[in-house]
Amino acid sequence: MLAYVFWHRPHAGAAPEPYEAACAGFHRSLAAHPPGGFGASACLRAQELPWLGDGGPGYEDWYLVEDYAALGVLNEAAVARGHQTRHDAAARLMAEGTGAVYRLIDGFPRFDLVGVAVWVTPAPGKFELAFEDLLVDGVEAGEASLWRRQLALGPAAELCVLASELLDGVRPTRLPVGWTAEVDARTSL
Repeated sequence: MLAYVFWHRPHAGAAPEPYEAACAGFHRSLAAHPPGGFGASACLRAQELPWLGDGGPGYEDWYLVEDYAALGVLNEAAVARGHQTRHDAAARLMAEGTGAVYRLIDGFPRFDLVGVAVWVTPAPGKFELAFEDLLVDGVEAGEASLWRRQLALGPAAELCVLASELLDGVRPTRLPVGWTAEVDARTSL
């Protein structure tokens, strides 16, 4: 499973309520008429998006698809008949955005349960894939999901853990020397 993750925020003149309503409308449109290979989507309110502009609050959209072909289908469908009106309503209120593609490594995403996103950046140099097991150490199935970046369209962390609460495996005392983790609360719209 792949996820296109899109970070965005409204322009200065857009109030949060209409922006959130427009974003939620687009996600409802996709759920009602899903493109081929589309699994699910969610819009999460983020307290901090350090890689978007000057940081600060914003929104994080997750679009789950089967594979890269389905990502292309989603890209076309988002601005085509059936979804264009909802997409354009949100886009008109947006100031800036960037994104990345992530691959599911472990777990299963439950956006209704997400309370925290942990963005992990390994130290420069050799990247040990075996370390990914530590990130979700002791987590019950369905409580968290671990994602690894596949394609960046701007600044983005290497790994992401979505969970209902901060997991022991990504606490600073468990990370290897030189690794960093940015922890931020998430609220599903």
